[in-house]
Amino acid sequence: MRSMANTDVPYELYYWPEIPGRGEFVRLLLEATGTPYRDVARLPEAQGGGYPAIKRVLASDDGLPPFAAPVLKHGDLRIAQSALILHWLAPRVGLCPPDERGRLAAHQLQLTITDFLAEAHDVHHPIAVSLYYEDQKPESARRARCFVAERLPKFLGYFERVLRVNGGQHAVGAGPSYVDLSLFQVMAGLAYAFPRATGKLRPTLPHLTALHDRIAALPALAAYFASPRRLPFNQEGVFRHYPELDDAE
Repeated sequence: MRSMANTDVPYELYYWPEIPGRGEFVRLLLEATGTPYRDVARLPEAQGGGYPAIKRVLASDDGLPPFAAPVLKHGDLRIAQSALILHWLAPRVGLCPPDERGRLAAHQLQLTITDFLAEAHDVHHPIAVSLYYEDQKPESARRARCFVAERLPKFLGYFERVLRVNGGQHAVGAGPSYVDLSLFQVMAGLAYAFPRATGKLRPTLPHLTALHDRIAALPALAAYFASPRRLPFNQEGVFRHYPELDDAE
């Protein structure tokens, strides 16, 4: 995967420095294509990074204010929302179908992934994001039962069908795209957050499983995964592991 980006103007990613979260979907595209970028909030505060960098970009009134991170800056352009960032960035770094129909299909799939991420997050925060998990454990347990029994197989079954209909190798088009990277991240996140539930479904997901393994073995990404740039899943991000939720039935 080779970048076709204009490297004269740097890409700057603004996302929370301690979690992979939604920012990781953008990082994967940049890393897979070898596109130079600055992960601004992971720089020391003395170099303009840290949490103050996120606060500055979200508080800026220069143009349309972003609602939340991630935010990508490129020159005087500023884009928020992971799916929109990927929709704009992927054609510029060479990891998107070349035709309009293919680009729209990729964007449609990425928006469906966005929906799934919201549902996965709401398993451990079904009442309010301002409350700790411990403040909503009974509601989380009830939500987890529905997620594991209904929503998890529904979404993963859909993504498996998308791969099968498209020939089994890629989600959209004849070659790799950013959607393949995003599906990899979904499967990796679920393996962390819901290892038992995902393991039970894996025999029914041969294309998704194979896609995950292929992406993990890509040389550029294998090097990234072995580096400190790759943030581990933890109990602060979208995917969080609570054994009692994984065991919900």
